[in-house]
Amino acid sequence: MSFDELPATGTIRRAPAGTPGSPATGTIERAEPTRGAEPIELLRRVPYGRLATSMRALPFLTVARHIVCDGRILLRMHRGFGHHEACNGSVVAYGADNYNAVAYGADHYNDAACADGGDLWSVQFTGPAEIVHPCPEQERLFGAAPVSVNGEPFAPAYLRVDPHFVTEHTLKF
Repeated sequence: MSFDELPATGTIRRAPAGTPGSPATGTIERAEPTRGAEPIELLRRVPYGRLATSMRALPFLTVARHIVCDGRILLRMHRGFGHHEACNGSVVAYGADNYNAVAYGADHYNDAACADGGDLWSVQFTGPAEIVHPCPEQERLFGAAPVSVNGEPFAPAYLRVDPHFVTEHTLKF
């Protein structure tokens, strides 16, 4: 299945036939968006996420600041590690969650700490990435940049991820 043939939210497609009980048997259903929000809109609720791909044949995971523009994800990261160059032209995964937004109490969650009413969610987007140069309006949306990264002055690099595959998980309490 190509990226363009990905089924719409809520649709079901048959997996190829295989041995009963094997992962290739049954149906695959795309998860419904949390509380009516599209998964990409969940990114607006948290400022940072994790970018994953490989560099010199080894996997890596790095933190990035994100904004959503026209259905695409714009990332700001530190230029000094070269991660943006490793991602340019490659398929990457970018994920974010609200796991740290919920404060734990004795037997309950502090709902005031979470705009999602105590529910936890995570989203992951997979698609091609490319180096971009944001316009001044987009730069402003990113907000203040870190002063330093691992003791080095922060030097921004920007990527755009065009999400083709989306995974969303929700833990309801």
